[in-house]
Amino acid sequence: MSLLHHGHHHVGHSAGAHGGADAEPHRLGRLDERRRVLVVVGLTATILVAEVVGGLLSGSRALLADAGHMLSDLAAQIVSLAALAIAARPADVRRTYGYHRVEILAALGNGVALLALAAWLLFSATQRLRHGGGEIHTGLMIAVAAVGLVANLIGAWVLSGARSLNVRAAYLHLLLDTLSSLAVVIGGTVMALVSGLYVLDSILALAIGLFVILGAWRLCRDAVDVLLEAVPAGMESDGVARAMGRCGGVREVHDLHIWTITSGLLALSAHVVVDSGDVHRNDDLLKELKELLLRDYRIAHTTIQIESHEYEHVGDTCGAEGAR
Repeated sequence: MSLLHHGHHHVGHSAGAHGGADAEPHRLGRLDERRRVLVVVGLTATILVAEVVGGLLSGSRALLADAGHMLSDLAAQIVSLAALAIAARPADVRRTYGYHRVEILAALGNGVALLALAAWLLFSATQRLRHGGGEIHTGLMIAVAAVGLVANLIGAWVLSGARSLNVRAAYLHLLLDTLSSLAVVIGGTVMALVSGLYVLDSILALAIGLFVILGAWRLCRDAVDVLLEAVPAGMESDGVARAMGRCGGVREVHDLHIWTITSGLLALSAHVVVDSGDVHRNDDLLKELKELLLRDYRIAHTTIQIESHEYEHVGDTCGAEGAR
């Protein structure tokens, strides 16, 4: 029989408790990410201007599509910077978790923006295919796309390893733009070698749009999971309950909830049932449970209520029924 019984009851913390020492490494990590994003903003803005000018002069729809993606990159990075700055504000008596969720909202907004951009890319490329397109100055197209490719590679390297879903959104923008710049370079080279194959430009724009849709869908899905307080990916509630149940004196774990406050900052609440004779060793058991959760699951913030087997859960059944 599973040790896990889902319920609704959460034990609260005092205001501002979530901004304590367990969040300090998280805060320092976000400060480093802000510096990284700031560097990438400068790179992206420079290449955006180059690609718009290059696309207009060369007549390349794929290069303009790449520039459009660059524009969304720049917007995503600016939103990420703003979200990181807001999320760094301390918790208060009303927002006891602080402003961490602003990062997730920014990530969701970036994902939706990516979907809108992809729709425009697909429509534009389809229209170009229907009307046959026109001549493209492949030399300029290749040169500008190559510069953009190098800049994107540098930016992706700067943001690599980001833990924040918000910064990961900006990284995803750059990674997709790196692929699209590479596709434009390759496509421009092929068109330079095969005279009149300008239809390839629109085909490349279609491929870029499809790549953007795939990445945006995953980003939106992850952000929504956080907002719905779903169990973090790769973690199973039953497995965590069984691990907690193996600690000395634990008879049962119920009302277990595991969620993500923001990327890299996990939280857990649970009721732990012990024999009446073990209630006096609450502090030892709490220490053992907290060390287990931090060591094996990287859950730094825990709210655990220890109770005897005879404890009566007043109102739990009514609350569970009302939540359905």
